[in-house]
Amino acid sequence: MAIFSWFYSLFKPKVGLQSGMAKSGEEKKKMRVVVIGGGVGGSIVAYSLQSVADVVLIDQKEYYDIPWASLRSMVEPSFAERSVINHIDYLPKVQIIASSATNITDREVTTEDGQKVAYDYVVIATGHLESAPKTKAERLNEYKADFEKIKSVNTVLIVGGGPTGVELAGEISFVFPDKKLILVHRGPRLLEYIGSKASQMAMNWLTAKKVDVILDQSINLNHLSGGVVQTSSGETIKADCHFVCTGKPIGSSWLNKSILQNSLNIHGKLVVDQNLRIRGHKNIFAVGDITDIKEIKQGYVAQKHAHVTAKNLKLLMNGESESKMATYKPGWEMVIVSLGRKEGVAQFPLITIGGYIPGKIKSEDLFVGRTRKQLGLNPYLDEK
Repeated sequence: MAIFSWFYSLFKPKVGLQSGMAKSGEEKKKMRVVVIGGGVGGSIVAYSLQSVADVVLIDQKEYYDIPWASLRSMVEPSFAERSVINHIDYLPKVQIIASSATNITDREVTTEDGQKVAYDYVVIATGHLESAPKTKAERLNEYKADFEKIKSVNTVLIVGGGPTGVELAGEISFVFPDKKLILVHRGPRLLEYIGSKASQMAMNWLTAKKVDVILDQSINLNHLSGGVVQTSSGETIKADCHFVCTGKPIGSSWLNKSILQNSLNIHGKLVVDQNLRIRGHKNIFAVGDITDIKEIKQGYVAQKHAHVTAKNLKLLMNGESESKMATYKPGWEMVIVSLGRKEGVAQFPLITIGGYIPGKIKSEDLFVGRTRKQLGLNPYLDEK
């Protein structure tokens, strides 16, 4: 279909990002680029620069866990074998420090384990705060534990009606159609970050799958006792297990006493210019959710940030004029929310659709194969 080709072109991996820099008579010593955060944006920046720079990746974990695949991994643990990728598998030329960054000066980055890493350039891609185990094996075991928990219970409570909560409800209802699902959302409608038409489509799909959706109510899980909890309106809910799918804070608190403390806006996001450099700092970039760019924060957007940043870093390291730097401008906003394995709801600039087409675009493989291919990996197997 034409819409498939059009949509795919928006996410098609950029070519040429691994090309080498121009050389003079002697090969120059490579500059050091420190990438902080090994998620959606950071992984692509590190991968794109590893052949042309001395790249150091600082990440609290040893792997990249493709975020839009995590919910399916909870109900199909084998899916995570492709979506949880050790950094070393796609970054053979990169020094990987499995620790969190705690400070940045104008010369070096300090990590939680006490290392001080000097840099020529820095890219900050710390996204949102999340608790995650250090190793891939531990992460895979977490997914297996989630699966066993869901499999063994009768009633599952999902707290939060954003994309995470809605997609988790869809995954569980597809794999375990006999489970009783209760989704509680504090807002007046699901998926409030997009239009009401898409929101209603998701609501209709969930209710058709007999998911009990409760809107305009919140839950204090600190008062959960014996699987029973009360909503803000006093309604009693009994569930055998629950999953919290509410928003997470921006991963910028570590910058509050750094040289970038004045570069954070009131929401804790880094203020960047059109080249994705942090304003006031010519050699520090930011990509992904931590930036203050006014756009819906999504994975494909972070990937676009990463491609622009990698291009600009190559240009600067090659000694070319700043006037040639690529600029980033938010494009048309597009959102696809998976509903199980075969359906979904999609909001494009001029149309909102539900059903099979958005399911075909995203839900079948959740872009995992394409994401692996962007990192130089076999789309389906662990080996390259």
